[in-house]
Amino acid sequence: MEATPNSKISSGNGGDNAAQMASTAGHGERREKLMSDLKSVIGAAESWLKNSAEHSGEDLRAAQDKFEATLHMAKTDLMRLEAGMLAKTKLAVQSSAVYVKDNPWKSVGLGAAVGVIFGLLLARR
Repeated sequence: MEATPNSKISSGNGGDNAAQMASTAGHGERREKLMSDLKSVIGAAESWLKNSAEHSGEDLRAAQDKFEATLHMAKTDLMRLEAGMLAKTKLAVQSSAVYVKDNPWKSVGLGAAVGVIFGLLLARR
């Protein structure tokens, strides 16, 4: 997308809202899958450590391979989630920069209002 002085990013338009909601739902599903994978890795590690004295060489190797595969899957999911969050953060920063550039006085007023509110909240304590 070419940036012109008056161009705005259309991340908040009606047609894009469905895509954003689907993307957010996708991130939620990935986050849940990651949490489930991490719980599985922790459970496998606990059982592996608890039962390591009881296992023979082949059983121990099979448990270790399963543990490593689950850990690899959790790492992969974490990297995907991180990449998605990084992309959304970059988009938000870009949108903010365009908004501030297009509306400098509104941005100054908003910053001042937020500063006053934080100042009042801190003064109450």
